[in-house]
Amino acid sequence: MKLRVIVLGAGFGGLELSTILSESLGDGLDLTLIDKNDTFCFGYSKLDVMFGRKTPDAVRISYSSISKPGVVFRQETVTAIDPEERRVTTDGGTYEADVLVVALGADYDQAATPGLAEGGNEFYSFAGALRLREVLPAFSKGRAIVGVTSAPFKCPPAPSEAALLLHDYLFLRGLRGACEISLVMPFGNPIPPSPATSKALLDAFAERGIAFVPNRLVRALDPARRTAVLDDGSQLPYDLFLGIPKHCVPGVVTASGMTENGWIPVDPGNLKTRFPGVYAVGDVASVGTPKAGVFAEGAARVGAASILADLQGGDQPAAYNGAGSCYIEFGG
Repeated sequence: MKLRVIVLGAGFGGLELSTILSESLGDGLDLTLIDKNDTFCFGYSKLDVMFGRKTPDAVRISYSSISKPGVVFRQETVTAIDPEERRVTTDGGTYEADVLVVALGADYDQAATPGLAEGGNEFYSFAGALRLREVLPAFSKGRAIVGVTSAPFKCPPAPSEAALLLHDYLFLRGLRGACEISLVMPFGNPIPPSPATSKALLDAFAERGIAFVPNRLVRALDPARRTAVLDDGSQLPYDLFLGIPKHCVPGVVTASGMTENGWIPVDPGNLKTRFPGVYAVGDVASVGTPKAGVFAEGAARVGAASILADLQGGDQPAAYNGAGSCYIEFGG
């Protein structure tokens, strides 16, 4: 009898787990992989789109081209999750499984930051990157802010990369001298786990004239006055705002009753939730690591090994150690 698995979300975690189970079980697997999109996009590619270095189509990968034996991909939107019954409802049907894996990632809540939607821009969503692709050419002088509005957020290097690449974008157009760039982050240095990386970034900011504003969050924008209000009450004027919006689980996950303190709690050793046969991997889960693809993949490998151990009666895998590394683009 085939193992029935439903994987919700075809990001780094969902793809990695599906691939491992496919390669391990072959014909013994009946896995349904569900995602609302029909293509995959690496997060860093949004910066390429935003700054006009690549076209939108050039950074999209069709899920049909990366399918695996025993895995059926369905482009559908999840409308309900019943973790107790391991039942999922989508706009295309209802599914039940022996194992349910929630890997739906994090959504963005612009409304959580007053004024962001009306007076600023975000570059974490594909739609946001596309919008900035049209907005940036019109920015020729004034003050630009790259600002984090809430933590945790995906891809910790991305705000620093955005500031550095904005510098390059303006420099190549002969506009850098007419523009100021500030980076607002909630940490004392850009990448707290890596002092060496942080020093390299701070040196790069200093060389390029980018003002680093540490230990602060942008709490609101005042579109009429063109000011960003920080969490200590201070204000920064801006002409262009590039924001990292508040992250949250998708609404369907909240409605499922699986979350605590905004995210799905899991056993970090095996990525199991408190519901039997239900796992959570990637940004949607709370495991104490940064929210990035490399950590989602690492968690997915442990989750897949745990599923196989339960199926085959073997030992549970070594606990997920949260190890990972990320590349940072410094620009020219």
